[in-house]
Amino acid sequence: MSKNQYTVGLLFLIAGAVILLGKIGFFSFIGTNFWPLFLLIPGILLHVLFFGRLLPPFVLIPGAILTINAFLFFFCIAFGWSNLQYLWPIFIASAAVGLYEYHLFDSYHPKLPRTLAIILLLVAAAFFVIMLVWGWGLYLIAAAFLAVGAWLVVGRKARW
Repeated sequence: MSKNQYTVGLLFLIAGAVILLGKIGFFSFIGTNFWPLFLLIPGILLHVLFFGRLLPPFVLIPGAILTINAFLFFFCIAFGWSNLQYLWPIFIASAAVGLYEYHLFDSYHPKLPRTLAIILLLVAAAFFVIMLVWGWGLYLIAAAFLAVGAWLVVGRKARW
């Protein structure tokens, strides 16, 4: 058998395997469930290249944003996209983490990224609290009022 026939036969085997995997839904499963890897791998790679002293510290900002959001998307794939209605402030917090990493690992320790990180983290926390109060948090507030009221009425000794 010539080398040419061997190569053509190998190409036919590969093409047949790809078509068969496509027909049974392998590629759609991979595309549906593991697409956040296209965010996670560059995010981790930016961190590795920075800590390998190949890239400057400002690459930590997009690296943190990509990495944290990839984990958020994996969580939503596993537990449902309806959770994103409560977890969307994590997008803002990921930028805060990236800015704080930049402040932490830059040799000059600039103060502006740290200040922006704190502001963004407080904004994300405020939005998260608003999302909790807006949804089921009102029930917690009502339960807290009932508990304090019951303590004030029953918990104190009667003085009459």
